[in-house]
Amino acid sequence: MPSASIHKTMTASDWGLLIILSVLWGGSFLFIGIAVKELPPLTIVASRIALAAAALYLILRVTGASLPQGRQVWAAFLGMGILNNVIPMSLIVWGQGHITSGSASILNATTPLFTVLVAHVLTVDERLTRQRFIGVIVGFAGVAVMIGAAAFQAWNVSIPAQLAVLAAALSYAFAGVFGRRFRAMGIAPLATAAGQVTASSAILLPLSFIIDRPWSLPAPSGGAVLSLVGLALVSTALAYILFFRLLARAGATNAGLVTFLIPVSAVLLGTMFLGETLEVRHMAGMALISAGLLLIDGRLIPAVAGAISARRPATRGNG
Repeated sequence: MPSASIHKTMTASDWGLLIILSVLWGGSFLFIGIAVKELPPLTIVASRIALAAAALYLILRVTGASLPQGRQVWAAFLGMGILNNVIPMSLIVWGQGHITSGSASILNATTPLFTVLVAHVLTVDERLTRQRFIGVIVGFAGVAVMIGAAAFQAWNVSIPAQLAVLAAALSYAFAGVFGRRFRAMGIAPLATAAGQVTASSAILLPLSFIIDRPWSLPAPSGGAVLSLVGLALVSTALAYILFFRLLARAGATNAGLVTFLIPVSAVLLGTMFLGETLEVRHMAGMALISAGLLLIDGRLIPAVAGAISARRPATRGNG
C-alpha cells in the first residue's frame, strides 16, 4: 500500500478541526491556571489523567475496540506515559503556579524545536537539515528573549518555572520519538492514547495520595472541580479523539500546524478569563519561536517564493 503524501490539501472542515483542537489544547492552560490556585500539582495531573483514562476506555468499549495485552506493549505504554504525561504535565502545572498561562503555552510551543534535535540524535531518517537548524536557533533565540536579561541579574521563582515548562517540552520531544514504535507494533492511535494514560494513572494516583494526601486538603471550589473535569474530558480525552481524526484526514504535517495556534488560543483565553497580560518581551519571544517553527515546518519559504514567482511578470527576450 503506497504511503500517503505528508502534504495533503486541507479542506475547510480540516481547518475547522484544527482551530477547535487548538482551543481545546490552549484551554488546558486556562483550566490549569484556575485549578492550580487551590490544588497541588500532582493532584491536578493525577485527576486529569485518571478521568481521561476512564473516558477513553469507555470510548474504546463503545466502539468495540480493546486495549492490547502483553508485557512488551504495556512496558511501551508505561514509557510513553512517563514521557508524555507524568513528567511534562507535572512540570507544566508546577510552572503555571508561578507564571501566566500564556507564558507557559508559548514556552511549551518549543516542543518541535526540541523534537528536531532529539530525532536527529536518536533516529536515522529524521536528520537535521540546514534550514531546520536555523529554525532551531531562531526559536531558542525567542526563548532567550522571553526569559529576559533579568535571569542573569536576579534569580526569582519565575525563572525555574519557565525552565520547568521548557523541560516539559523536552520530555514531549522524547515522547514524540518514543511513540514512533506504536505504529510499528500495529497499535491503533486511540488505543495508544488510552494505554498511555492508563499506565500514567497507575503512577500518578499513588504518588498524589502519598505526597499530596488529597483527603486532607481543603475542599476545592466548584470552579476548581469544573476545571479538573474540563482539563480531563475536554482538553485531554476529546482533544485526543479530534487529533487522531485530523491526523487520519489531513496527515501528520498538517496536524502539526496546531502547534502554531495553541499559544494564540491560550493567550486569548488567559486574557479573557484570568486577566493576564503579556509583556513586550513575551510577544517578541512568541514571534521568534513562531518564526523558528515556520522554518522547521519547511512550507513557508517555498510558498512565499512560489507566490512571488507567480506574480512576477514574464520577461521577454531581446529580439
